[in-house]
Amino acid sequence: MQELRFKSDPTKDAVFGHGFADEIGNYDWDDTIRIVDSASEADVRRVLAKARRNVKPLTPEEFAILISPAADAFLEEMAQLSRHYTLERFGNTISMYIPMYVSNACTNKCVYCGFNHDNPFTRTTLTFDQIEDECKAIKDLGPFENLLIVSGEYPSLCGVEYLEKALKRCRPYFHNLTIEVQPMKAAEYERLTHSGLNGVVCFQETYHKEAYKKYHPQGMKSHYAWRLNGFDRMGEAGVHKIGMGVLLGLEDWRADVVMMARHLRYLQKRYWRSRFSVNFPRMRPSESGYQPKVVISDRELARLTFAFRIFDHDIDISFSTREAPSYRDNIMRLGVTSMSAGSQTEPGGYATSPEALEQFEVSDDRTPADVAQAIRDHGYEPVWKDWDAIFD
Repeated sequence: MQELRFKSDPTKDAVFGHGFADEIGNYDWDDTIRIVDSASEADVRRVLAKARRNVKPLTPEEFAILISPAADAFLEEMAQLSRHYTLERFGNTISMYIPMYVSNACTNKCVYCGFNHDNPFTRTTLTFDQIEDECKAIKDLGPFENLLIVSGEYPSLCGVEYLEKALKRCRPYFHNLTIEVQPMKAAEYERLTHSGLNGVVCFQETYHKEAYKKYHPQGMKSHYAWRLNGFDRMGEAGVHKIGMGVLLGLEDWRADVVMMARHLRYLQKRYWRSRFSVNFPRMRPSESGYQPKVVISDRELARLTFAFRIFDHDIDISFSTREAPSYRDNIMRLGVTSMSAGSQTEPGGYATSPEALEQFEVSDDRTPADVAQAIRDHGYEPVWKDWDAIFD
């Protein structure tokens, strides 16, 4: 196993500055759960009536009512309202994207992740020539233009210099480039925007501060405030699109997504030039042997999806290949706006190192062509490109 070290920890010398980490103390975790648990059917009717009038956006507390058990009786009504607002904003389209893992080297010891530092596997970090080979292999799979570049959190191997060169290698092949890597400084995000970066995805994993340390005992990721304020740094850097998410299964998923809704409203108010997206990944078994603490059912995930669309009509809601084909096919007409296809979750999985350590198991292993055809069969149009270099 390759020994994992990094030269410096940016969280030690960095001034976190003001961000959502300073605001989240205003919200109590247990009180948030009580808002959900105490909601009545009358509360749900009131919130849905407000949503139908569409005069004012819902508050995070009203969103909490829509994910409550009381809202289960209104699932069909919520589905139709979610569909209505999705069609109104996005039309009959599903944006297609594909992830490309460039490294599974990681300094963190996240207990649920296959990339955990302590897992006794050989680590792979792609060279820039291998990255270009991956780009070519992906283009052979389908006309993708939206690429998500993913790496473990290992700054001395996959820091800003590496990512800058990787973006430049990928740019001739893809019009839209997004990264999912370790949180960075605002100046580093800004630097990458000049090398083709369009978006950044970051999962807070859980907003429960005490539990967060339990899941992330060592490594850069153990710094809760540094990660949480990373979204502020993205906004300050002028990142075009900011992706958010929590891991459904670590802690009470209802409290986590309400906290995320509060975080979203905070970011939208301060960084209104940026677009936002959300993802609702359910925990899957990993190479570390971790099993989810909390299980969210298919019906609950559907209710969450509908509720978030009703809460925010403009946000991009993405479903990855973590979910099964039948579930993705059914949910695509009811609130989802982007989907991955043909995903490989190990570095070099498309051409270079198909046997490398993967981060999680894929549930939808259909080809991009098959996913695109399923989208058409449901009356929607797969969109491979939604951004052009002319806008950079």
